[in-house]
Amino acid sequence: QVQMVASGGGLAQAGGSLRLSCAASGRTFSTYAVGWFRQAPGKEREFVARITWSGGDTYYADSVKSRFTISRDKAKNTVYLQMNSLKPEDTAVYYCAVSVTAGARYNYWGQGTQVTVSS
Repeated sequence: QVQMVASGGGLAQAGGSLRLSCAASGRTFSTYAVGWFRQAPGKEREFVARITWSGGDTYYADSVKSRFTISRDKAKNTVYLQMNSLKPEDTAVYYCAVSVTAGARYNYWGQGTQVTVSS
């Protein structure tokens, strides 16, 4: 049982930056990976980035490579998503999620935080 709280969203202008945080609590020892996903109005949820909890291995969607950086602070049970060079296309609700196995399925989801990028 893992609970996550996503925060840090807000309004940014194109080319600006935001840092999202995902604070986890509960049985976090079971965490294999933490991922960030986003869902824009009228679109399906899409994968953004993920990091393995133990080793810190990262993986990014092509659309955010070289712009976003995922990291984690194990002592704080927190995962971050540093978003630079923001584009209007990045506007979405961003969700963090936990996977408890090495598979692609995510088991626990945060409530989401809104990111809006103006042109």
